[in-house]
Amino acid sequence: MKVLVDTPIWSRTLRRRERPGNGEQSELTSLVRDGRVAIIGPIRQEILSGIRERAQFDRLRRHLRAFPDTEITVDDYETAAWYSNLCRGKGLQGSNTDFLICAIAVRHEFPIFTTDRDFTRLAKVVPIALYERAYTPSKSSNDRRNE
Repeated sequence: MKVLVDTPIWSRTLRRRERPGNGEQSELTSLVRDGRVAIIGPIRQEILSGIRERAQFDRLRRHLRAFPDTEITVDDYETAAWYSNLCRGKGLQGSNTDFLICAIAVRHEFPIFTTDRDFTRLAKVVPIALYERAYTPSKSSNDRRNE
């Protein structure tokens, strides 16, 4: 099963030195080695945004090109909008990109690998699975309620 890797994981791994004990870099390396990484265009754009030096931008762009974008469909955008409406109705905010990530993850049954705590809150309303290290996707609260 592929794993949708969110911007904070890529950023910590590709732009910064890993802090001892956080493990994201080794986990991402393992996912890459196993051919299990999924990415979407908006995440690619977020990763590449804000890089001032052209050489660094080009280097990072070359690394990321090894990972083809998962297709985004009209249904994904509509589902993302619906998720946004559901969450707002429950007092939860999220970015358009976060809801798009959720829609694509649900459609493809990808767990989301992120350190962004917003996804933990969104999982209370949206049926996403969050990726945990060592290939253990956690079930969202919606999945647990349906058991």
